[in-house]
Amino acid sequence: MTGLPVADLAAVRRAALGLIARDRRTVAAILALHVAATATGLAAPWLVGVIVDRVVAGAGAGAIDGLAMAIAGCVLGQALLARYAQYAGHRFGERAVARLREEFVRRTLALPVAVVERAGTGDLATRSAVDVGTVGITVRQVVPVVVIATAQLTLLFGAIFLLHPLLGLAALAGLPSILLVTRWYLRRASPAYLAEGAATAELTDTLTTTAEGARTVEALRLTGARVAHGRERIRRVWATRRRTLGLRSVFFPVVESSYALPIAAVLLVGGLGLDSGLVSIGEVVAAALYAQQASGPLDQLLIWLEQAQRGLASFARVLGVGQVPPEPRGGASAPAGPQLAVCGARFGYADGRDVLHGIDLTVRPGERLAIVGPSGAGKSTLARLLAGIDRPRSGEVTVGGCPVTDLDPAERRRRIALVTQEHHVFLGSLRDNLAFAAPEATDAQMRSALVAVGADWYAELPDGLDTALGDGARELSAADAQQLALARLVLADPHTLILDEATAALDPSTARRTERALAAVLTGRTVIAIAHRLNTAHDADRVAVMEEGRITELGSHDELIRAGGAYAALWCSWHG
Repeated sequence: MTGLPVADLAAVRRAALGLIARDRRTVAAILALHVAATATGLAAPWLVGVIVDRVVAGAGAGAIDGLAMAIAGCVLGQALLARYAQYAGHRFGERAVARLREEFVRRTLALPVAVVERAGTGDLATRSAVDVGTVGITVRQVVPVVVIATAQLTLLFGAIFLLHPLLGLAALAGLPSILLVTRWYLRRASPAYLAEGAATAELTDTLTTTAEGARTVEALRLTGARVAHGRERIRRVWATRRRTLGLRSVFFPVVESSYALPIAAVLLVGGLGLDSGLVSIGEVVAAALYAQQASGPLDQLLIWLEQAQRGLASFARVLGVGQVPPEPRGGASAPAGPQLAVCGARFGYADGRDVLHGIDLTVRPGERLAIVGPSGAGKSTLARLLAGIDRPRSGEVTVGGCPVTDLDPAERRRRIALVTQEHHVFLGSLRDNLAFAAPEATDAQMRSALVAVGADWYAELPDGLDTALGDGARELSAADAQQLALARLVLADPHTLILDEATAALDPSTARRTERALAAVLTGRTVIAIAHRLNTAHDADRVAVMEEGRITELGSHDELIRAGGAYAALWCSWHG
């Protein structure tokens, strides 16, 4: 299994700036509101300092009351400005996340099928659910907090320097330790959180594949092996999370212990300044209040920094989906006809071992070809090459003289359709599920397609084509779902059909009835069937026998029976 790529820091930075650039006016307004709220909040400590100086100077109650009313007005103004700024920020965040989700879905649907299969279900599922959700939290909550806290800290320390430069320098006493531990944390956090995300994806893939293959695991007595495999994946997740927890266990205590240093330094320097007459007691009080007030945004900034690292790691994984080269679109001339041809095709998977060895095969238009052979002979791999899902390592597969993999994907799927044992019932009505294959199909055409594949269960649905299917509604059995997939195939109307054991989920009588119905409907089309039931081969025009990645026999059923070779042995074994 080969995982999907992860975007680098430069790509993440460009994408983040792109999200901001699309709403630059809104972002500017949000920043202005936050700056205004922070500036309004700065007036209160300064006014407290003025009150202290005036009390020391013997001012009357009237003057003090006026200043107190001004403080109340500043607090109220800050609250209103901050409230509206947060509201605008959340609206911006929701829009940005919605765009990100739409872009992720678009990029995911553009992924080549072979890439998705090599990556595994766990990696893509984790990115689409966990990582996109984490990025959403970051955009909606982390980014506004970081922006607000940064603006508040800048203005707070600026206000202290305006009171007196010595007090400003004293307020920076805790900065060296915070900067050093933050730099230490950031250098280690990004790879640690990326490793945690990868380990979580591996665990998800293990749990998903084990659940899907539960019957196989039980039949082959692989329970112990799968449990051990799962424990190893859990151990990796635990190790990566322990690593990130260890980083936080160092980072947060050091930061929190640095909060008291600025206040202590301001009071110490302020006391010395009072003795020499450099500062007034009101300035010292205001500076101490500013330093105390700075601990709030600083705490928020550093606490959310951890979530920001998670968000950046998740954003890199989400953007990585878009770095997979899409399937080539266009570039090949229109095929001259529907004839499929394989010439010297060799193919190997990621481990480098060839599973197909110099396949030569020509499928005549309108022919029914059955491909038979033992498990692992390469039948399904050949079907994937014929459908253009995989590209041969050497040799070529053509349709009408054009390489199959060079055709535009939409054009290729209009001409060649591959139906496997895997199928999916989408959440929605039966009509919605059929419309995926042919959006313009009428109700009458949909009903005809269901009848054509022997889907007798359709007549029993309470609401006909409007019957809701999927989780929480009517759930179809494996056999019914496979017939639904075949009905989609009829509606898609390609000139070449590749059926990779497409009726495997049906019982023998239903499968036979479905195959006969398809045979009647698909007259004039090319049909290539990966046959596990040899009655399919008996009805075919020709039969190709595959063994160890090679075609060893090719001919009609009767010719191969008379030859007395591998097919004859399979036929005799099939009939006992």
